[in-house]
Amino acid sequence: MAELLYDDDADLTIIQGRKVAVIGYGEQGQAHSLNLRDSGVDVRVGLREGSASIEKAQEEGLRVVPVAQAAQEADVIVLMVPDHEQQALFLQEIAPHLQAGNALGFAHGFAIRYGYIQAPADVDVFLVSAKGSGDLVRREYEDGRGVPVLLAVEQDATGQAWELVASYAMAMGGLRAGGMKTTFAEEAETHLFAAQAVRGGGLSHLVKAGFETLVEAGYQPQMAYLECLHELKTVVDVMVEQGLAAQRRSVSDTSEYGDYVSGPRVVDANTKSLMKDVLEDVRSGAFAERFIQDQQAGAGELTELRAAAESHEVETMGTQMRPMFPWIAARDEYSD
Repeated sequence: MAELLYDDDADLTIIQGRKVAVIGYGEQGQAHSLNLRDSGVDVRVGLREGSASIEKAQEEGLRVVPVAQAAQEADVIVLMVPDHEQQALFLQEIAPHLQAGNALGFAHGFAIRYGYIQAPADVDVFLVSAKGSGDLVRREYEDGRGVPVLLAVEQDATGQAWELVASYAMAMGGLRAGGMKTTFAEEAETHLFAAQAVRGGGLSHLVKAGFETLVEAGYQPQMAYLECLHELKTVVDVMVEQGLAAQRRSVSDTSEYGDYVSGPRVVDANTKSLMKDVLEDVRSGAFAERFIQDQQAGAGELTELRAAAESHEVETMGTQMRPMFPWIAARDEYSD
């Protein structure tokens, strides 16, 4: 069983006695910065010149400085930029300023797990990964609650890295809900696998295949959209809140029976075998290498794949159908 940490297991004064630099101000970087600040931590945000986030962070009362200056001032540096940007930023702006006893933090294990960042042997390397969106992390903190976090230490140069990571997570509000000990490898590998085979690629391709099956059989695309995509939210909400069994009980006996007898016809032993292939690509580093090479070459493959996916008929139907449901909150951006 996983080991869990709560507020009683941490000492907030540890992180309050450090100088923290959060590098990047996306959804998670914003939540980390604001929650740490409101917990009495000395925080500065490191952003590149011309960043669109500078004004936003300053409006929220945070001190914004160039990345190199942030790394030089702080003794706890937390990288909150996208995975594919971390290596170059680390080498150019952060590594030259690291000193013995500093700590390097991450919200995801990708760069460390796959060797894109190799920290000096005399600094601590830790991970605090919230299991919720940045908006949720901030909102729960303000409401006196917290979002569970994953905690890991890859390198304990000082002998006090676990005390530091627990204190940091407490300041974020994460230990109010619970912090689960893991490793960089476990976080990175399970995250990538699930994003590709289950909640991301697996789900989106299942939806498209179902949509296509109905449309090709002569059903109206609007009906196919409603049944294969729109109603997913109701199902997933119950699944997340109460579990698979409760989700099955929440539908009609007809639907429940169909779940049992037809589900295994779609997701069978062959599907699981293919999932294992995906997992092997994740564990071997083959996926990471392909992704980083594409990014370094200008993201041509990603751009092409994205354009093809966005031109699918299910997207057209979504644009037409969503205005019928005014309670669906529109958002400009989504992030995992």
